[in-house]
Amino acid sequence: MTPRSRSRVSHGSEGIFEPNMTPLIDVSLVLVVILMVATPLALQSGIAVHAASSSGRAALDSRETRVEVSVAADGTVRVNRNHVSRDQFAATLAPLLAAGSSRTVVMRCDDAVSHGTFVSVLDEARVLGATHIAVVGN
Repeated sequence: MTPRSRSRVSHGSEGIFEPNMTPLIDVSLVLVVILMVATPLALQSGIAVHAASSSGRAALDSRETRVEVSVAADGTVRVNRNHVSRDQFAATLAPLLAAGSSRTVVMRCDDAVSHGTFVSVLDEARVLGATHIAVVGN
């Protein structure tokens, strides 16, 4: 055997038994970094949610000062049992929030209403001056 033939690796019928792990490790580490960056972004929310207070009776007493808003599937909004169109919502809600002392809005929504529509109504109520927004299920 010559020294040249000893340095040559023979891949004949034996095959390669040592796969290159570097690309697999690189891809795995990139995925871990992406998950570390994306997880806090997924957990953030633009809407602050507070747990229900233990004094539920105080909420019943404030029923006269709160504004109830319901979003229907056909695009109409009900403000304190008065049906208004989506375009007139701001003009109807603003005087009620200005006259009320608590500035509390209780929101309800039909199941057929899209998430974007409901969030836009929430945002508009917040812009008009609602300090406390409660979302109630049907």
